[in-house]
Amino acid sequence: MQSVHSARPALHARVLAASLAGSAIEWFDYFLYGTVAALVFNKLFFPNFDPVVGLLLSYLSFSLTFFVRPVGGVLLSHIGDRIGRKRTLVLTLSLMGGATVLIGCLPTYAMIGSWAPSLLVLLRVIQGVGISGEWGGALLLAYEYAPEHRKGLYSCVPQLGVPLGMLLATLAMTLMSMLPDSAFLSWGWRVPFVLSAGLVFLGLWIRRGIGETPEFAAAQKSGRVERAPIVETLRHHWRGVLVATGAKVVETAPFYVFTTFVVSYATGTLSYSRVTVLNAITVAAVVTCAAVPLMGLLADRVGSRIVYLGGTLLMAAFAGPYFMLLDLGESWSITLATVVSVGVIWAPIVATLGTIMAKTFSTEVRYTGITLGSQIGAAVAGGTAPLAATWLLRQSSSSWTSIAIYIALCAAVSFVAVARRPATADAAISAR
Repeated sequence: MQSVHSARPALHARVLAASLAGSAIEWFDYFLYGTVAALVFNKLFFPNFDPVVGLLLSYLSFSLTFFVRPVGGVLLSHIGDRIGRKRTLVLTLSLMGGATVLIGCLPTYAMIGSWAPSLLVLLRVIQGVGISGEWGGALLLAYEYAPEHRKGLYSCVPQLGVPLGMLLATLAMTLMSMLPDSAFLSWGWRVPFVLSAGLVFLGLWIRRGIGETPEFAAAQKSGRVERAPIVETLRHHWRGVLVATGAKVVETAPFYVFTTFVVSYATGTLSYSRVTVLNAITVAAVVTCAAVPLMGLLADRVGSRIVYLGGTLLMAAFAGPYFMLLDLGESWSITLATVVSVGVIWAPIVATLGTIMAKTFSTEVRYTGITLGSQIGAAVAGGTAPLAATWLLRQSSSSWTSIAIYIALCAAVSFVAVARRPATADAAISAR
């Protein structure tokens, strides 16, 4: 670990910037799709259906990639654990960015018929493969460079890419939403997708010059690189994969309810304006960006598990009040609901998730373990969340009670998974 402690502060700053930049760009692309799926794709790519069915199909295209992410994650994490973190991160960013730009150039159903949704789904699959390896690599870039007493803080930096990407995507869509509806549907929604190419080149430039992480370099030097990381992980670290999968559930499912499902729910069922909803998400993203590093510092003092479990309990408790605030129909109420749910309650969960996962696996299989666990969790709980919430709302005659119960159950699953995880690593940090 001496090489980590002796690394220059400038190098650490560049490592953290590289970790954050790629993560933010990846999630910008992803949230951009999620927002447009709720506002545009059901009209332009799935127009020949009942409005609710069209929305469900649009959300299905959003959730589909979550099911290919475990497969993409296995492939990319194999490269990450065999060849290195840095090379894998270049590949993931290129895949995600390229697919996003092409989505912005797609012809609609009115132009090419059923080819339009087919190509949309194909590009979503490519997006899913790209993001499946990006998060794990960005996390390990920060975690494996971090001093022991700052693992929590460093590991939360790539997590900042989630609210930062959401902020950028929401701001872009808010600006485009100021256009007349006809212009927005015709070309306005495409602009952020196409302009994301500049962000991709920026991310690749920042990552240029970053070497391999000290911990992986040490593993390579000592010959501790696994020839088949996935086999080793499933054979000897399957319990860790279950912990990582369970931990991901409360981080991903409620988040997509609060930031993706709410767009269609608030503008359709509750008649909020599109700009009001997007502004609420924007404010929440700003608060989250400030809260996440504070939660990382707190995790270095009291332990990441304690901070995480506290967040899961708050998430379960706030599920009902969240929808009660939305029912008030006021701009301040939806803003308050979104800020509390995402900026206050979700922040300790997302800030500590990476640290908890990274501590669960050894260096040789860490990329594979955290990627497999996180992507299975995302497939089971994340991609299906807007779809499940839409279905539950329809089944319960527009009552949100079943959705609140769904959020509480997600919190319970994650609480049990992480509470049963050995606390040795966290105790060692909190004792410093």
